[in-house]
Amino acid sequence: MVNESDVDLGDGTTLHTYDTGGTGPVVFWHHGTPNIGAPPSPLFPAAERLGLRWVSYDRPGYGGSSPRPGRDVASASADVAKIADALDIEKFAVFGHSGGGPHAFACAALMPERVSAVVGVASMAPYGGDGLDWFAGMSAAGVGSLTAALAGRAEKEAYEASAEYDPEMFTASDHAALAGDWKWFLEVVGPAIEGGPGGLIADDLAYVAPWGFQPSDVTAPVLLLHGGADRIAPFAHGEWLGKQCATAEVRTFPEDGHISVLRHGEAALEWVADHLPRQG
Repeated sequence: MVNESDVDLGDGTTLHTYDTGGTGPVVFWHHGTPNIGAPPSPLFPAAERLGLRWVSYDRPGYGGSSPRPGRDVASASADVAKIADALDIEKFAVFGHSGGGPHAFACAALMPERVSAVVGVASMAPYGGDGLDWFAGMSAAGVGSLTAALAGRAEKEAYEASAEYDPEMFTASDHAALAGDWKWFLEVVGPAIEGGPGGLIADDLAYVAPWGFQPSDVTAPVLLLHGGADRIAPFAHGEWLGKQCATAEVRTFPEDGHISVLRHGEAALEWVADHLPRQG
């Protein structure tokens, strides 16, 4: 069972949160774009076996969380801190998929005393990273969407007004996962776009702007999983992040794409469980 509640930020805005409950070590899930923040039910059996508790939230502008125009990636750290305080959680791991990866890194970089471990699956790297050809290997839809974001909010809003779903952004292995063990994504994408593209636009503008920290600032143990065939966050992104983080372990899966790589999530949870303090 997932408990949902709202955390009042004290300025008239709220964050909508999800919590599987229990007294076990906490893993904060950071969702991709465009998703709501419900934690990944395909990984619930593994989390239960390992005694882990999922906590997550809709980023501002998605689902039940208030919009926050102009937010940057670093803002996730303050948001997670407020949620953790409200739930009386002191330390935790962070686990981000796709665009959730940068937000997980933000928490680890800016709250080193609270984040025990980081898992990034198919994570994006910062735009303009030294030596990284950011668009290389990315699908045409991804290039178009993020190029529009680079041009600013007005151009991005115009782009999204006519953008259409491009199945070519996913590999055959991704389509198989979406039709099978990871069809859960249909449950988190639909609600994320029902209210319009605001959350997606805020995310993409944040990805191509300065993040507010450097991945090399992270000192906690890091595990990166990346598919070699990823067309959304190409493998070079994960490889670059692995080189930036002195504590990183990179696991590469040559045949996997952006979604199918999540089939290795159970092993990632086993890794992260070894780096989490037990809750008192």
